[in-house]
Amino acid sequence: MSRDPRDEGSDDRPPSEDDLEARLNSLSARLHARTSQSEPDGPKTSGHAGIGAGLRLGTEFVAGVLVGAGIGWFVDRFAGTAPFGMIVFLLLGFAAGVKNVIQAAGRLNGNRGSDGKKAE
Repeated sequence: MSRDPRDEGSDDRPPSEDDLEARLNSLSARLHARTSQSEPDGPKTSGHAGIGAGLRLGTEFVAGVLVGAGIGWFVDRFAGTAPFGMIVFLLLGFAAGVKNVIQAAGRLNGNRGSDGKKAE
């Protein structure tokens, strides 16, 4: 079995306690310097906030599509215009869902919504 190259030139004595203390302090200083450089200055948030925001955006979109499909179904059923009411209102629901997602995402980021007003 080969010897470790770091052991070359050593006299098989264990390092002194002072040497170990100096190495430990050096490592601690390097780690502290590296972690303080890589940490962002902004507030720290948990991953659960991102999951909640994603679920809200998804719900906004699905709600718009389902409402549009429901209105289209009622229009087709009572006006006898099948399938044109469903197609038209499904597309309108899709557009409304996209608009709602854009507005909700703007509110989450603190930006202005598509209506030009500052989000609350």
